[in-house]
Amino acid sequence: MAVQSKPAPLPPWGFAIAGSTGAVLANALVYPLDIVKTRLQVQVKRKPGESIAHTDPHYASTWDAITKIVAEDGILGLYAGMSGALLGVASTNFAYFYWYSFVRELYFKYQKVPAPPSTAVELILGAIAGAVAQLCTIPVAVVTTRQQTQSKADRKGLLDTAREVIHGEDGVFGLWRGLKASLVLVVNPAITYGAYERLKGAMFPGKTRLTAGEAFLLGAMSKALATITTQPLIVAKVGLQSKPPPQREGKPFKGFIEVMQFIVKHEGLLSLFKGIGPQIVKGFLVQGLLMMTKERMEFLFILLFRYMRKLRSEQLAKAAEFAAAAASKAKIAVPVMTK
Repeated sequence: MAVQSKPAPLPPWGFAIAGSTGAVLANALVYPLDIVKTRLQVQVKRKPGESIAHTDPHYASTWDAITKIVAEDGILGLYAGMSGALLGVASTNFAYFYWYSFVRELYFKYQKVPAPPSTAVELILGAIAGAVAQLCTIPVAVVTTRQQTQSKADRKGLLDTAREVIHGEDGVFGLWRGLKASLVLVVNPAITYGAYERLKGAMFPGKTRLTAGEAFLLGAMSKALATITTQPLIVAKVGLQSKPPPQREGKPFKGFIEVMQFIVKHEGLLSLFKGIGPQIVKGFLVQGLLMMTKERMEFLFILLFRYMRKLRSEQLAKAAEFAAAAASKAKIAVPVMTK
């Protein structure tokens, strides 16, 4: 018989709202880094003496990218596609945290021996949640990537960019470009949250409520580890979802393996890690802020749920007292019939 675990302090949607709120706030604060790392990841490294047959800007570093984007598009250029990106962040993280808390609760419910899940189990639970979330939310990620790599002259809104993708070679299925790479990349959040839970148990054993600084530290450490591990796949996914480079003459990539082969052939093996600087800094800050905000939001939701349960208990108690009093009065009011 399965051992019944202690009920979760929040339902899955409570964890989902807390997680997505934290993710939106964190990503909004560091969004310019997201633009920079995307631009660095889609550009093809130029070889010495190579003739420039196109007008796309080339960035030598994170700071070079920031200065050139501001010079060409102004400060607002660092926030291109932000609305779509935050919509994608909110939907992806809501779906991820919902399913992660859901499958984790199921695991504890049907666990035969009450014990914390192993690292392998944490990774599997995270991968399941990530796969479901990706299936539902990848179209927003595809559109956002297109927006972030558009020049100022070609820039379109969220819906217009989505129509452009649909009118492309792949039709409506173009909105799911990079799905295979995204499904493989579910190991990224799986590693992140698996490492977070393991580090939490190792560094703060028995502590159920972390301080803001502790949550930030754990979130940043776990995300840095996941980013370094999966960076080549991240670069390949961005290459799939953006417009093909000029060397491809408009021909889109067929899969993430082809993207990686193209990068290695034209730029070398180390270019599979291009953009890792802003990627790690962004991930470090985002994940730290996300987990810090998520912990606070979960605490607020727990307090709100406790208050609502208290109110409901009081209302039920009053209703029971009223019903008992009404029944007592009715009993007294019944006349006694005698012969």
